[in-house]
Amino acid sequence: MKVPYFDLKTQYASLRDDVLLAVDRVCQNASFILGDEVARFEQEFAAYCGSNYCVALNSGTSALHLALLAAGVQPDDEVITTANTFIATVEAICYAGARPVFVDIDPKTANIDPERIEDAITSRTKVILPVHLYGRPADLDPILEIAERRDLAVIEDACQAHGAIYKGQRVGSIGRAAAFSFYPGKNLGAYGEGGALTTNDEEIAQFARILRDHGQSKRYYHDFVGYNYRMDGFQGAVLNIKLKRLNEWTRKRQALAQLYYDLLSELPVELPQDKPESESVYHLFVAYVDDRDTLREELERRGVQTAIHYPRPVHLQKPYAALGYRSGSLPHTELACERCISLPLFPEMTAQQVRYVADTIAEVTEQFEYLTVANRTANSTR
Repeated sequence: MKVPYFDLKTQYASLRDDVLLAVDRVCQNASFILGDEVARFEQEFAAYCGSNYCVALNSGTSALHLALLAAGVQPDDEVITTANTFIATVEAICYAGARPVFVDIDPKTANIDPERIEDAITSRTKVILPVHLYGRPADLDPILEIAERRDLAVIEDACQAHGAIYKGQRVGSIGRAAAFSFYPGKNLGAYGEGGALTTNDEEIAQFARILRDHGQSKRYYHDFVGYNYRMDGFQGAVLNIKLKRLNEWTRKRQALAQLYYDLLSELPVELPQDKPESESVYHLFVAYVDDRDTLREELERRGVQTAIHYPRPVHLQKPYAALGYRSGSLPHTELACERCISLPLFPEMTAQQVRYVADTIAEVTEQFEYLTVANRTANSTR
């Protein structure tokens, strides 16, 4: 059996007729930048997230950048975040002129460890930027408590967490602002680049709308030095179609993820834990194993495609060497990056395919006895 890591082509086949009609509608209206389709998406996605406002943008990176600027981040401020993330989280901090300060992860969840945040706060700290990694909500309550006590803003990086729930509330509606990505492979993906900022603060939303459009409050009247961060009309049209199916796709992801947990529970594979008060949307299904590269090679030989998110933590990437972090600075983060493997998971995947992946992992780990984990109790304490 062949199991692809992801399958956008099959998803498109189920949407093709609707997408072609929507794209034709954009063309007939010549509404290629922003326009009615984008405005409708903003309204519907804000309602979906439980936020008052949504500002559609050209990428999740742009959304993070504008959220930081709207929070008042200035050059030489500090922003606390995790190094176990896609590099765009940290790029946005640097775009705002601020200094990223990294905190280690909770190894049980792979998200930022709230207990380590307080020690990282200085007089220059402006924002705490938790990432809802892999679609699993960060533990926001203690982060919000610290932020309120220390007069800091919390901005959610929800770029991988469309629809995820923390204590009954959808992510993207909890912090001062949040950023979403609609990169094609995301749970809610455009057919190109796309992103959005969500917030309950009218001033932040208005500020972001002006900045995304060259700083103009009305045509050719510019209040700020702005950016060209506008969403294309085509992407708004596609996202309107897909948003209607997001809940269904999420339920399928969750069911497949549960099947993975059941089938892998007795194998030498460590799985991140979901907190009972949260609901992950499983953008990625990530496991941890020793000698990851051997496992990947053997799975590939047997027809199972995998990926790595992420092989090298941000604090050890070349552009951030000047920050002074060294190997060993964030031990839990570094160990996770050394051992993580992303298994196939997408809404169109079948239970048969999940079982084949699990059976293949069992076969490989039995054949290569050194593919073991140090702590095999993590699965039973999920």
